[in-house]
Amino acid sequence: MAQKQINPFLKSALEFGPVLAFFAAYLLLKDNSYVVGGREYQGFVLVTAGSIPLMLLCTGLLWKLTGHLSAMQVVTAVLIVVFGGLSVWLNDERFFKMKPTLIYLLFGFALLAGILRGESYLRKVMEGLMPLQDEGWMILTKRICAFFFGLALLNEIVWRTMSTESWVYFKTFGLTAAVFVFFMTQGGLFKRYALEADKE
Repeated sequence: MAQKQINPFLKSALEFGPVLAFFAAYLLLKDNSYVVGGREYQGFVLVTAGSIPLMLLCTGLLWKLTGHLSAMQVVTAVLIVVFGGLSVWLNDERFFKMKPTLIYLLFGFALLAGILRGESYLRKVMEGLMPLQDEGWMILTKRICAFFFGLALLNEIVWRTMSTESWVYFKTFGLTAAVFVFFMTQGGLFKRYALEADKE
């Protein structure tokens, strides 16, 4: 099914809204504990519980409006349900903190599998956005593969050695900034390996 175009502001709201809502709710509830069904929960776990249906709702709306979801959006939604659900069920915030690690490892190993086969799986999902020569795709795929593994390691270091509040700031702003900076530094590669028609 062809992807439908929707208002870019609406698309951004559906993609990033759950992350910002999680951050805002955490700031409001982080210092309190709440008794639900006779069981005491910290604010972080309650915010995690609320983020699961919100993420599923936004992902579902995005699919309904565009007719398309990326592999990362699908995997993210599944892992939020699984690891967010485990955090709520076991009343243990560590499972939710592991989610970014699993996401980056899954995609890192997927790209690595393609690299070992001499293929760029990244090209299969992004070719329409960035027309590059074959060599350019392989270089970019190797860089993003290493980048994903680096982010997975960084997330593990942050959540295991720093406070929950520090991790929330890192997840909300640090990871987003890291992705932005990474692609900004790839400008030379995009220019060098762009297809001739796009250069003109």
